[in-house]
Amino acid sequence: MQPNLKRKSREETMFLFVVVFVSLPFTSAAEPEPVVDPPSYVAAVYEHHLILNPEPHVPLSRTAALQHMHQNLDIYEEQAAQAAQRGAQILVFPEDGLQGFNFSRTSISGYLETIPDPQQERWNPCTEPDRYNNTEVLQRLSCIARRYKLYVVANMADLQPCPLKTHPSSSCPPDGRWQFNTNVVFSSDGQLVARYHKQNLYFENSFDTPPQPEIITFDTPFAGKFGLLICFDILFHEPTVTLVERGVRQLIFPTAWMNQLPLLDSIQFQQAFSLGANVTLLAANIRNDRLIMTGSGIYTPFSATYHHAKTGDPEEGRLLVARVPVLDPLWVGQSVAMEEGVAKEKSMSYRATDSGSCHQEGCLFSRTEPTSAADAYSTTSTSSMMYDPFTFVLLKGTKGSLNVCDGTFCCHLQYQQQLPQVNSKELYALGAFAGTHIVNGRYALQVCTLVRCAGLNAASCGQEVEEAETKMDFLLEGTFETRYVYPSVLASHMVLEQPEHLDKSAHGRVSMKHSNMSGGLVSACLYGRMYHLDHA
Repeated sequence: MQPNLKRKSREETMFLFVVVFVSLPFTSAAEPEPVVDPPSYVAAVYEHHLILNPEPHVPLSRTAALQHMHQNLDIYEEQAAQAAQRGAQILVFPEDGLQGFNFSRTSISGYLETIPDPQQERWNPCTEPDRYNNTEVLQRLSCIARRYKLYVVANMADLQPCPLKTHPSSSCPPDGRWQFNTNVVFSSDGQLVARYHKQNLYFENSFDTPPQPEIITFDTPFAGKFGLLICFDILFHEPTVTLVERGVRQLIFPTAWMNQLPLLDSIQFQQAFSLGANVTLLAANIRNDRLIMTGSGIYTPFSATYHHAKTGDPEEGRLLVARVPVLDPLWVGQSVAMEEGVAKEKSMSYRATDSGSCHQEGCLFSRTEPTSAADAYSTTSTSSMMYDPFTFVLLKGTKGSLNVCDGTFCCHLQYQQQLPQVNSKELYALGAFAGTHIVNGRYALQVCTLVRCAGLNAASCGQEVEEAETKMDFLLEGTFETRYVYPSVLASHMVLEQPEHLDKSAHGRVSMKHSNMSGGLVSACLYGRMYHLDHA
């Protein structure tokens, strides 16, 4: 699983500017107040084609481990210079971007540094390098932030003596130390301002789960508060949902995400979480074709700037830069009026409603009965999709209305297909799943999804598909027993589409309407997370 890849990094930068205008009341009939753009900032994320240790299970000396990490840090510095030239104020690097993967608890030892707690002390590693020994990586990252006047977020391996001072009663691993997968944040003058230990590990034998979940934020002078999470964390309540429930609307997401179609491709779920949680997400992934890792982006409820490598693309890094609105409502100088003005823009966030599934003007179709008895009572089948037994109903004809249920959880679809010009046949199915996912992680779900099947038979529904030619106008909805529902529309060739309307009623009904697709539909999904049932 661990390839030996050559270094190759060519910077390519993409810009997306979101400008929102807020109308302010006149102070007098003669002199209207000028229209002022709401606060915004420039964010950057770097998808890193890292230089790997070809033998991660073989322990390295500290000198050899540092030599390896400095090769990746050299690339980080190149990207920081590029980001700064593009006006970036914050730059995010991916999970595992300095050392790589597949270490044992022992073999990662040479890569570990003890990271002080910035909540307990102020330290600038660049200007105070002699305060702590064995902190060369922290010093290098600090100096990169200071040199290019950027807030820098990086991921590295942390060693802490145990038991931790903050948790003296916690049990200690047999070797007498904690080893954590860790985000570090440096301010634009190089000060270490945040440290977060990953809560939800994904087959990471070299690391420990922290004794208690950490809810870590940091403040910036240009955009207010940001929250920290890492990769697999995004699927769980702690720390991710807790951050959002505490009002943090700007999240930073280093990841080493292994893509899984048709519902959990990297960019697909990154955008889905941004839309469903109504937050900005700065997501930096690893680029590694052998491990199916790619897909990074800068997402807001109003826009998405992203990159997803395709088959045949050069295996190289990618820098993304975008101007995005400040969403922290407590940020100095940001008013309630600005918040309301941004919300009135072309926002893809949910509209809460108290009656029915959606507003009349937001509906693709009027609420009608199924077009025929056959549609109302279509034959269901069960197929495995992403290791879960989904109940599927096949779409028949170019338009119609369907229902499918998994137990008491039901999904509804109204659709109209726009068939491709060429003589091509594609089969689609409406699927529902309610239960606990138990493969490579345990978490409870309620999912409504419209997917293109891999073949022309029901058994192929749920298999991985990347391309499609059939465009679809649709209204997809379900009644969920959770308010945490994440919507996505994925088109052919890994293109994201922003749903036209998302509505959420007080009774748990969530609907997503979309039309005028730019490409064929691969999948549309309402991904409900039943966090309260994860440990049932």
